[in-house]
Amino acid sequence: MAVTNFKVIVVGGGPVGLVAAHVLYKAGIDFIVLERRQNVVLDLGAALVLAPHNMRVMHQLGLYEKLVEIGEELLNTKGFLLNGHQFKTGSELQLLKQNHGVGLVAFHRAHLVQVLYDNLPEEAKSRYFLNKKVVAIDSNDEGVRVTSDDGSIYEGSIVLGADGVHSITRSLMRDLALSENPKRDWDPKEPFTSVYKCLWASFPRPSEPGANFETTSKDQSAMYITGRDRGWILLYDKSEPTTNLRSYSETEVEEVAAKLADFPVNETLKVKDVVKERFTWGMSDLGEGILKHWSYKRIVLTGDACHKFTPNAGLGLNNGIQDVVVLCNGLHKAVIDGKTDTTTLAEVFEKYQSDRAEAVEKDYKQSALVTRLQTWASGLYYFLSRFVLSNNFCS
Repeated sequence: MAVTNFKVIVVGGGPVGLVAAHVLYKAGIDFIVLERRQNVVLDLGAALVLAPHNMRVMHQLGLYEKLVEIGEELLNTKGFLLNGHQFKTGSELQLLKQNHGVGLVAFHRAHLVQVLYDNLPEEAKSRYFLNKKVVAIDSNDEGVRVTSDDGSIYEGSIVLGADGVHSITRSLMRDLALSENPKRDWDPKEPFTSVYKCLWASFPRPSEPGANFETTSKDQSAMYITGRDRGWILLYDKSEPTTNLRSYSETEVEEVAAKLADFPVNETLKVKDVVKERFTWGMSDLGEGILKHWSYKRIVLTGDACHKFTPNAGLGLNNGIQDVVVLCNGLHKAVIDGKTDTTTLAEVFEKYQSDRAEAVEKDYKQSALVTRLQTWASGLYYFLSRFVLSNNFCS
């Protein structure tokens, strides 16, 4: 229940926006969530993975038990070549569980979103609005005003952009900054560069749960993950670098699936075996990059809106959740202290970015490294992937 008149307008009702709703509610900070889609849950996307530190956050939010019911720990790592030869077996995920009490936990994206939404208190659910595509943001020393495409206007204290890689919040924030000073050094309108595209698919789980397998080759790779009742593949295909990130047509998805059809995903299954049983699939460019500016005046960004990783290491959502935690801790202190003027909020936002910078940079580089190891981006990456980082070499 809100205890002050400070109000956060969260743009984006996906996983990061929903976590923000939980955190803000727990902190007693008023909020609304504006989601552009018609439904809270859409069966899109593949697996999402939560690391131990974020499972701890879920425990603090009262969500841990609910998530354990739908998630599956990933404890088995294997690596395959195109000829089906298994060149790697890893135990690092089991060590992670031994050290932290829980391992990496995989969820179907739609199922995770459903649990995050369903377990919001009814009062909080009443603040979640669908069909609200943001078209304008005004920010001044008194607060913010957000306009949606249906003409609705919402007023608050700050805007929290949790609207992903194609963030309208980021775009409108940039417009505001440059309208005041066109010569200001700012991030480009399309700030992320894609070198790889990714085809994802979900299907009924065809093998034992808990698999986190990879198939490596030059310029293409596959990841095969099995959860509680579903399996997922992510197929990576190197393409020409672009900042114009897009999703692909059904025909284009089928073409890439055909090109990689004979990739083995485990000891007995190939890509063609699992995609024919698919529930859903799709393909999009994988942007990479970290913005220089995560905020401006009373607008602040989180998650993929301000830093985008390739998904091979499963670090994207995990960093988005940590963004929310750090940012909301700073906001909570400012609200409790009664200091919510624009200058103080700018300091909170700057500290948030500063506090997150090292971890984000580290995980960004780790994600890029894993992607390039799995696609043998150079002779060095091939040697490291094939021999140095395999158990065969280490033993």
